[in-house]
Amino acid sequence: MNLLPKSHKEFGETEYWNRFFKQRGKNNFEWYGEYVELAELLHKYIRPADEILVVGCGNSSLSANLWDVGIKKISNIDISAVVIKQMISINAGRPGMEFQQMDATKMTYGDGKFSVVLDKGTLDALMTDDTPETLATVRKYWSEVIRCLRLGGRYICISLLQQHILEAIVRHFAAENFIVRINRCHEAELKSSENSKDGTAMPVFMVIATKFKAMPKKLLEVSLSMDIGAIQRVDTEEELIEAIRSAQKAAMVVSGLHRMSIAGHSEVSLDLYSPTDGTPRYTIYVLDQKGSFGHGRYASFIVPQGRECEWLFFTPEGRRKLLASVNFNRLAIVTMHRGQVYESWDAVKDELSASVQNLAPADLRHDEIIPYLSLGAELGAREIIHEGRSECSGDFIVEDVAGDSGTILRRLIFLSNQFVIQSEAQVKVAKKGKKKMKVINRNYLACQHHLYMTMGVEMVNKFPSRGKSTKKRSPNILLIGLGGGGLCIFLQKCLKNSNITAVEIDPAMLNVATEFFGLEQSEHLKVVIDDGINFLKEAAERGDTYDAILFDVDGKDSTVGMSCPPQAFVSTETLTAVAKCIASDGLFVLNLVCRDDSARSNAVERLKGIFSTVGRYKLTEDLNEIIYCTAEKITEDQLKKIAGEASKNIAEISTEQKLEFDRDVLDEGSFATDIAIV
Repeated sequence: MNLLPKSHKEFGETEYWNRFFKQRGKNNFEWYGEYVELAELLHKYIRPADEILVVGCGNSSLSANLWDVGIKKISNIDISAVVIKQMISINAGRPGMEFQQMDATKMTYGDGKFSVVLDKGTLDALMTDDTPETLATVRKYWSEVIRCLRLGGRYICISLLQQHILEAIVRHFAAENFIVRINRCHEAELKSSENSKDGTAMPVFMVIATKFKAMPKKLLEVSLSMDIGAIQRVDTEEELIEAIRSAQKAAMVVSGLHRMSIAGHSEVSLDLYSPTDGTPRYTIYVLDQKGSFGHGRYASFIVPQGRECEWLFFTPEGRRKLLASVNFNRLAIVTMHRGQVYESWDAVKDELSASVQNLAPADLRHDEIIPYLSLGAELGAREIIHEGRSECSGDFIVEDVAGDSGTILRRLIFLSNQFVIQSEAQVKVAKKGKKKMKVINRNYLACQHHLYMTMGVEMVNKFPSRGKSTKKRSPNILLIGLGGGGLCIFLQKCLKNSNITAVEIDPAMLNVATEFFGLEQSEHLKVVIDDGINFLKEAAERGDTYDAILFDVDGKDSTVGMSCPPQAFVSTETLTAVAKCIASDGLFVLNLVCRDDSARSNAVERLKGIFSTVGRYKLTEDLNEIIYCTAEKITEDQLKKIAGEASKNIAEISTEQKLEFDRDVLDEGSFATDIAIV
């Protein structure tokens, strides 16, 4: 027996509903949940003394259930005479329960008669689309609802809130001076998912619009938590609409993950919010891999606080590597957000339990325990050392976080892009008398790409144009982009006789580098506050030359494909100025971070049009690639030989200076092997 309408339009036609109820007979048909799943929410907004109108009652048992628990003044209307006749018969033993055939857009009740108008699915049946004809009908319906409600009365509408319905109902009742609150009906969804074949269900919402006279300010509220008392107030209709749309999108993602594996596809991510907070508390990344693993199908990995910026957890490539290292088909990787308070490991697990369970694959056994993995049962720790604001980069913080083996890492974070580490250094705790104080470990290299930029400077002494001279040049180095000063410090340690000019547009960064990251200016290191592009153009006009020019400049716009450097730094005009400022046997070293293949290709082609040789080294566990450009014509074999000699020299210097970093890349000779002509 097919009871589905032939088209959406039929939902609003009397003939369809008469036919529907004749075929159903006296069997109840419950749209969006039974009374028992809706009761907790309903009784928050309906009181025993209320006089209630149920519009589009159908043959639902909802009115009977309300009457049975003590709410006796209930009127019911429906457009179908068939169902009204059925319901009068069924409810003959419930005095005060009235049923009338009536069109909800043309009600005959007096003004202000009811304290509650209850709509369970009727709006969804009426508003099948957003055509002018449908909207006109719905507005007539709402006009009648508003007319029949007394002041302080509530229009309670249970709906799936499709986008056109959501926007219309929020804007209409907010404009009519109603308080508008939207609750998510979790229990109704849960029951629907249990009854569905694939365990999925659309999210169900309850809109409560309360009638008032003109108010000084719109009152708009949302409750998406299973705790129905957790209400969040929003300022605009757009915020309320977006909150519901976000919940719907999340439900679609959860439904999809429940039904299928995403192995071989991109990861999916969800932000989790506290019920009364508008900022994310957790982010969950879900990844799948194929295979049969003895340890189970599904696990969750909690990233300790402060570690979420690291390559393994921050990048899709890193998270895929983490997935490959565990014996599970599905992994939910959870990161905790800055500015939130987390009590303990167990408290975080308890808080995440329901969300992690919702992301489980459908074939996970109900009795199977979902394990929680981490780097140890520790939440990690972070301490904010400094908060500041830059005219160039906005708000920023300097924080100390717990690293591996009891180490402390100091990080500079721009809050506009708070998952990216701008600068990093290692902190040691030293004793000064009886007091303990934190000092920067100037021998520690935090950013791996700084090693390959430094080796680029060392390569200059090995260029063919130097002949067989064993005398090393004391290089004059121009660095565009200071950050926390980590590259300057490492260059000073490795290349003792170098003279470094660092150009930084942001004076706040010079203060941060000096006060919190151990940068010390000297006769061999000068910091100039200027726009890097402007400095290069003026240097080219003056005829200034450098043995090496290094670009380590972060882009402020995280939405563009090239995040380092900004596009203006790889324009033909800027690169031409760079070429004029480099000695004939000098080197231009560029730290390039680019996810846009087209933007990367364009930048490389511009470099090749200006420099005779363009080489490239791609870091294995990072997004960075280091580009080496020179006016000299060098073959790939020569480049690899030069890189090998530079790598060997830096290895010897770093051992002598007791510099701390991952030496495998030098000892294994991967730099010379993997560097290549573009």
